[in-house]
Amino acid sequence: MKKTIKFLSVLMLVCTVVTSCSKDNDPVDDNIFIGTYNGSVSYSEEESNTDIVTDDGRVTLVKVGDSYNFDFSNGIPSLKGIKMDKNQNLLINSDGTVKIDEGTLIIAYTLDGETWTANCSR
Repeated sequence: MKKTIKFLSVLMLVCTVVTSCSKDNDPVDDNIFIGTYNGSVSYSEEESNTDIVTDDGRVTLVKVGDSYNFDFSNGIPSLKGIKMDKNQNLLINSDGTVKIDEGTLIIAYTLDGETWTANCSR
């Protein structure tokens, strides 16, 4: 009897994990990721020695066609035209990393001497 209860408990746990980890929320197909995320943001640009850092910033995520624009607060330029493949909420390429889910946005991105970072949540 104990083995049966243990087996059913493990089976229920596995089903819960598989269901919660499904790929139903895909940035390419869903608009669930669009909106404003609040938290720490930063920007630096080598050529002009620009450095902007704040723990009270925000990033507004906008979907344009099949790519995303990240509009930052605090005078930070927008990061535009980021493409995410289907079934991918994590983008890692030669320019950096972007991770999006329903409640979190993490950015570490460098392009042409400019660097954007964000660690934000809804």
